[in-house]
Order: sequence, then C-alpha cells, then structure tokens
Amino acid sequence: MKVYLDNGATTKTAPEVVEAMMLYFTEQYGNASSLHTFGREAKDALDTARATIAKKLNATPEEIIFTSGGTESDNLAIKGIAYAHKDKGNHIITSKIEHPAVLSTCATLEKEGFKVTYLDVDKEGLIKPEQVKKAITDKTILVTIMHANNEIGTIEPIKEIGEICKIHKIFFHTDAVQSFTKVPLDVKMISVDLISLSGHKIHGPKGVGVLYVKKGTKLKKMSDGGGHEFRLRAGTENISGIVGFAKATEFVSEKDVRDVQKLRDKLMDGLLKIPHTQLNGSRKQRLSNNVNISFNYIEGESLLMSLDDRGIAVSTGSACSSHSLQPSHVLMALGLKPEIAHGSIRFTLSKYTTEDEIDFTIKTVKEVVEKLRQFSPLGR
Repeated sequence: MKVYLDNGATTKTAPEVVEAMMLYFTEQYGNASSLHTFGREAKDALDTARATIAKKLNATPEEIIFTSGGTESDNLAIKGIAYAHKDKGNHIITSKIEHPAVLSTCATLEKEGFKVTYLDVDKEGLIKPEQVKKAITDKTILVTIMHANNEIGTIEPIKEIGEICKIHKIFFHTDAVQSFTKVPLDVKMISVDLISLSGHKIHGPKGVGVLYVKKGTKLKKMSDGGGHEFRLRAGTENISGIVGFAKATEFVSEKDVRDVQKLRDKLMDGLLKIPHTQLNGSRKQRLSNNVNISFNYIEGESLLMSLDDRGIAVSTGSACSSHSLQPSHVLMALGLKPEIAHGSIRFTLSKYTTEDEIDFTIKTVKEVVEKLRQFSPLGR
C-alpha cells in the first residue's frame, strides 16, 4: 500500500481540476491581454476565476490579485506595504513561527532599516492578541500573522488580532495558505487587509496563488512590466493555472473537512498510544488535516525514511526547509528541546485519505518506532 500523508507540502491535483485546465492548454490558449477572440476567451476565463475565488472569501473580484504562489503573495503583501508606507513608519510585527516566506521577507526588510518584532507563542503555538497590542508603537505599519501554522496546524486568533489592527489603523496581513478551504474565511467578518493563498495546497496546480488586497489598500508593486493584475503584478497571467485554482476552491466541501477531521483524530489518538510520544500544537484550535507528533528517543529523519520504505510519505516539518539540519524553528518556539524537535513528524491528510490508510499508518508507525528505538543512540 502507498499512503500519501504529506498534503501540507502539496496535494494531488484533483482530476476535475486537471480537466478544467486542459481546455486552456490546447484550445483556448490565448493571452488575456490580446484583443482577438483567443484573447477574449482567456480574459473571460480570468474574470470568471477571479469572481469565483472572490466569492469564496466574500470579497470583490477587484480585490483578487493572481501570483505565482504563496511565497510571492507574502512578499508582495509585506514588502508592498513596507515600501508604500515607509514615510509613516518602519515597524512590522510578526511571530516566531511564521512560514519562511514571511520570516525571510522580514529579515530582508530588517537589512534595509525596518524594525521587526517577533512575537513568542505559547506551548501550543498560539499568539495572544494582547501580545500584538503591547508590541504596537507609533511606527508600526504592518502586522503579519499566519492564519494556521503549516507545521503544527495551530489556528491563530486572527479575528481578534485584526480588530486590534483596525483600532490602531495598522495594516493586517495573514498567510492563509494552509487554512484556505479548511477554515471559514470571510473578509467581511474579519478585519484583514491582505491574505495570501496558494493553489497546490487545495488540490489545485502548483505555480499559482492569490493575494487578496482590500479595496483602498496602497501597495508598491514588486515587478515592472505591463499593467496586469490591476498594475500590481506584471506578467502574462497563467490562465490554465488560474482556472485550476478557481476550480479547486469549489472542490472541498464542509463534509469533506469533517470527514478528514475524523480521520485526523483517529490517527492522532492511535499514534499517541505509542509510549513516549507527544502532540505538538493545539488539539482544539487545529487544522482538520494536521497531526504533528514527537517520538522520543529516535530521529525524525530515520523514521521518515523507514516509513517511506514501507510506502508512507510524511515530513519532518515544512517542505520549504526540509533539507535543513537545524531543528524546526516552529517546534523550538514551542519550547521543545532540540532532540525532541528532531524526533517530530508531520502527518497531513486530504479528502483522498482513507480509513484503511490510517489504520495501516498507525500499525506501521508503531512497528517502525519500536524497531528504531532498539537501535537508538539517544537511549532512554
């Protein structure tokens, strides 16, 4: 049996999505900026996709900017605000558990003279809204806090944080790459100015993302060229990818989310019965598809490769930093010791995950963990 439980890194592109995209590779392959029939067909598809994604967020189509993915969306949001409003202040607030796309962007801005406050999290990975309030200064122009963490699945209180930002007239950006379609996200209910999304996390194609930009939010563009995407993102639109992303937003239902959560709980409970294990992140405020477990006395990489040999694909943390020898910055921020962080595995499910796969995974992990601990140099 082959079991894919690394859906936090990327997901299978749904057959329905591939089918919707194919037309724009083979027949209606025009440039949306062209005036002829081929171009108008592409422009119609672009407009329809923009409206579909806007509806999912309860936004307007003009607030949807297509990008190449979550990383570009994060860069455009953070740098776009920083450069456009540097005359008002140079202070940004974020957290220590953000995705590298946010942390690296903030680090770059620090080199350019911006000041960044990195908020601590509690042992479950939660940020207290009061921390944000206390960190605000008269130079603060942006708060960027992710909606849900990509490694531990903790869902942050972005509604409360957004209200604080609104009161203080500070821009608020959230990276919702992992939470989109899994957790309700209504821009009329949350005071948020910018939201980053990515297609390949929700059974859409790779190489396409979205930045929601609230009407009236001033951004500095990051690339020069044509006037595409309301003059915020130059470059010919990836029509096939955009169509696929829009189709994917309609693919996962509320029932799918509930079904995945049931399997998540079964996996979580089964793995935690293994001696010397612990759950990382909040059990209650958690993404429906995420299980992150520390297995004491073994190395995560050894467990990952042993599971891979048996047909089970998992990860030791964020896919974007999986080649790093350093322990996860997220797990370290929770207060875990390095040896515990190194023994952690992330299991992420999807609507394609079956109960048989979960049963097989629980059984296999138990066997592999027992075997690895017999030879572990970490001892007990």
